[in-house]
Amino acid sequence: MAAAFLTHLAGDRVLVRSAGSAPADQVNPAVVEAMAEAGIDISAEIPKVLTGDAVQASDVVITMGCGDTCPIFPGKRYEDWQLDDPADRGVDAVRPIRDQIEARVRVLIDDLLPGERG
Repeated sequence: MAAAFLTHLAGDRVLVRSAGSAPADQVNPAVVEAMAEAGIDISAEIPKVLTGDAVQASDVVITMGCGDTCPIFPGKRYEDWQLDDPADRGVDAVRPIRDQIEARVRVLIDDLLPGERG
């Protein structure tokens, strides 16, 4: 959801990579539905495994509870967003998580792109 919001809100001003330390086989249908309600179609997305190469190629790494399984490299900016996991939850439980993620992404964009509004 964070990658989708960042791509949607920042457009080509930010290069977004999305991956997880233990990704599911498919995106949770409740997440797809909740994001569609926000006007963002993620139905074609496929979860990907987080690699060290992806982290090394990034300036900012946002984690959501991956703990020691996430690779750490000097010189990178890391933020760990403590959020409920939407896995195995219905759309009613996913909506507040979606809204928290959107709010954090908006703050991140303001921090990364000061003076710009998307």
